[in-house]
Amino acid sequence: MNITRENNDELNAVIKLTIAKEDYEPKVAEVLKSYQKKANMPGFRPGKVPAGLVKKMYGKAVMADEINKLVSENLSNYLTENKLNILGEPLPSEQQQTIDFDTQDSFEFAFDIALAPEVEVKLTKREKLNYYKIAVSDDMVDGQIRNLTGRFGKNETVEAVTDKSLAKGSVVQIDKSGNVVEGGISAEDTVMSLAIVKDEKEKKKLLGKKVGETVDFDLKKAFPNDTEISYILKISKEEAAAVKGAFRFTIQEITEFIDPELTQELFDQLFGAGVVQSEEEMKAKVKEDLARNFEMESEYKFSVDAREKLVSKLDVNLPEDFLKRWLKATDRGEEKMTDEQIENDLPKFLEDLKWQLIKNEVVRANELKIEQEDVVNYAKKSARMQFMQYGLTNLPDEHIEGYAMDMLKNEDQGRRMAEAAVSEKVMAFIKEAVKVEEKEVSREEFNKMFENN
Repeated sequence: MNITRENNDELNAVIKLTIAKEDYEPKVAEVLKSYQKKANMPGFRPGKVPAGLVKKMYGKAVMADEINKLVSENLSNYLTENKLNILGEPLPSEQQQTIDFDTQDSFEFAFDIALAPEVEVKLTKREKLNYYKIAVSDDMVDGQIRNLTGRFGKNETVEAVTDKSLAKGSVVQIDKSGNVVEGGISAEDTVMSLAIVKDEKEKKKLLGKKVGETVDFDLKKAFPNDTEISYILKISKEEAAAVKGAFRFTIQEITEFIDPELTQELFDQLFGAGVVQSEEEMKAKVKEDLARNFEMESEYKFSVDAREKLVSKLDVNLPEDFLKRWLKATDRGEEKMTDEQIENDLPKFLEDLKWQLIKNEVVRANELKIEQEDVVNYAKKSARMQFMQYGLTNLPDEHIEGYAMDMLKNEDQGRRMAEAAVSEKVMAFIKEAVKVEEKEVSREEFNKMFENN
């Protein structure tokens, strides 16, 4: 077998593999011999089918299969042995000559490859990046405490309507004289939340009312949102938009959500046994947890800014024509990408590719090692974040680790976790190498930074 490489330019090359008869013939003969031993054909005893007949029936297919295996194996070995840093994967070359397995006994295969450009990533303290730290306000802490404790509260029947009540009853449309409109809109077993009544004057009409009492009020003023009107009157949003005038509400039930008592039992349920022992400690713990969650968002923002800055400074050419061919050839979607779609998506793809080149160079130049422990730790962090989204903040470490290990058993998830662990280590290195200026911002200011992205 003979393998050669011809460089078309700095970024594009053609690899040619010449396969001679002696390269594949021994393996083909071996495979056909195994076929002969297993062959079961009418007129012949098992394993006694003539070799010539087996070759006539299967020879070309076996030869093609073995040649393709040889090509794939030797192309892969060539790339590895020559330490070629390629982009994408080799593609059948536009120079490829027609292959005819019926008439040829030697073959030449040609593959186009794209060579990754050499990149240099200079990281010094002269490079400045902001690190935005989200301030944890008292309102955030109070809101989070309500979210956490709310799972342990309950709805209880109360005597009179307050601004926190849910009032259940029937509603009918009335005219200016207070008479029920014949054929007007009505609804049974409807529920109104006093907390979302917009008009204070209309709300006062409801406050203090008890079961069995009626209230005449302007429903549209109280609930100007058509979605709320449609829910209360059990009509469509289109019909709700046309609603006007007064309605009479007869109260049948009044309930109110009662927050749980702040006991040690509740603290233990929320944060683990003995972690929190007072309301003050609960507030401190919640503030600490929020700060830790916000730190993840700050790290994400820092990584976005760092990536954007480093990619914008990377001045390299990329083999765009090859990459467009590769994107089209490797498209596995049900609806294949059109040339126009590939053109539209190319800028984002090239930006991602540049960032991958930067990461690879940071890892190579600084000899960063990614161990299995790094991947496991990232998986555990990812698992903990998932559980925290559901308010599960005090799960034991062994539960988190078990869930993380289960994620890593999935090949796709394991690969994503490994890639994320690399990115995390690269970003940690960048953060140490450049000058980082910490800036405290509000939640609103932080969110606005993403509005134009």
